Amino acid sequence: MSARSAIIEATSQLLAASAVADVSTRAVCEAAGVQQPVLYRLFGDKDGLLSATVDHAFEEYLASKRKAEPTEDPVDDIRKGWDAHTGFALARPNFYRLMFGPGLKRQPDAVLASHQLLQALVDRAGRKGRLLVPSGLATQMIMAANTGVALALITRPEIYTDRSVSDRVRDITLHGVFTSEPGHGQPDALAKAAATFASTIATDPPPQLSQGERVLMAEWMNRFTGPSSKQQPR
Repeated sequence: MSARSAIIEATSQLLAASAVADVSTRAVCEAAGVQQPVLYRLFGDKDGLLSATVDHAFEEYLASKRKAEPTEDPVDDIRKGWDAHTGFALARPNFYRLMFGPGLKRQPDAVLASHQLLQALVDRAGRKGRLLVPSGLATQMIMAANTGVALALITRPEIYTDRSVSDRVRDITLHGVFTSEPGHGQPDALAKAAATFASTIATDPPPQLSQGERVLMAEWMNRFTGPSSKQQPR
C-alpha cells in the first residue's frame, strides 16, 4: 500500500469513529505509520487531506451509480438516486457533513461529480418532455433539497426523528420539477414544450446556431417556464 493510500485509509477510520467529524494530522500519521512531512507533501494541508478522504469515500458510491443501468423512466431513476444519496449521508454522516457542509475551504471533487450525474439524469428527463422548469434550475432544486434534508437528518437527529421526511420532501420536490405520469394531469403545454426545447439546446445544440444564438434561444425558452409565464398579458 502506498503512503497516500495508507494515510487516506487511516483518516477514513479515524473520521468514521470521530464524535465531532474531525481528526488530527498527528493521529493520522501515527495510524498510517508515516511522518507528518509526508502527509503535507502529499496533501498540502489538513483541508486537502480531508477533501481527498471524502472524495475517496464518495467515489465508491458514485461508482455504483455510474454502473447502474438507466431505465426508461429517468424521473424514477432520479427518485432512486435521491434515496441512495440520503442513504449515504445516514451511513457515513461525518464524511457527508464535510462534503456538503461549510467546514472545508476546498470543495471536494465529489460535490461536482454528484451534481454532474444528476444533471445527466435531468437532461434525459428533459429530452423526454418531462421538465416543468429549465434543466439547470431543476438540477439545482433537486440537489439543494436532497442535501438540505440529508444534512438536517444527520446534524439534528433530535429534531428530525422521522427519516421518512426525506421521502416527503423528495416527492414534493420532484412534483414541482417534472410532469406527472400519463393519466395524472398535464402541465401547461407551452411551458412543457419550452423546457423540453431548452434542455435539448443545452445537451445537443444545433450546429447551425452560434454560441450567442444558443444562449439567446435558451433565455427565451426559460422565460416561458418561469413564474412570469403564468401571468396573463395586459
